[in-house]
Amino acid sequence: MPSTAQVTRLLMAWGQGDKDAFEALVPFVHAELRRIARRHMAKERPGHTLQPTALVNEAFLKLVDVSDVRWQDRAHFFAMASRVMRHVLVDSARARGFQKRGGGATRVTLNEERAGTTERAADLIALDEALDGLAAIDPRKAQVVEMRYFGGLSVEEAAEALGVSVRTAKRDWTVAKLWLLAELKK
Repeated sequence: MPSTAQVTRLLMAWGQGDKDAFEALVPFVHAELRRIARRHMAKERPGHTLQPTALVNEAFLKLVDVSDVRWQDRAHFFAMASRVMRHVLVDSARARGFQKRGGGATRVTLNEERAGTTERAADLIALDEALDGLAAIDPRKAQVVEMRYFGGLSVEEAAEALGVSVRTAKRDWTVAKLWLLAELKK
């Protein structure tokens, strides 16, 4: 298993256009990406057409196409990968015909105990829309939610990825959850 510094060096080399660095990076990050994908998929309805491996592959395809990202470190990469996975799942849910906050969709509550219910597709779309609203007001708070809720990062890891103190990340997490809950009740 490579050190965090080795992964960071590979990410930076890849960000500067080194295709060999990407090839060397893939085996080192694949297991963690599958863990993140399994976390995302655990929140989806049973029988979802995407499986964790397919979600990782979709995320890789999108990440490879990104040329203007300057990877800061391992945590930044995994946070971005988690965000990409969320977007893949939201696009999949939208493709299945759910309409914006309607069409039989149920409202989401930001309740981690409810994460395994069968209403996840509609919930995911509503949460995605609410997160977009939060990001327009306070991008960092939206990033903390993405990293914590979707990416499975700890508060400490999210703080590190964002370059803020743990106390600030905890405050952002608390305020963001309250804002999202209020927004989703509308």
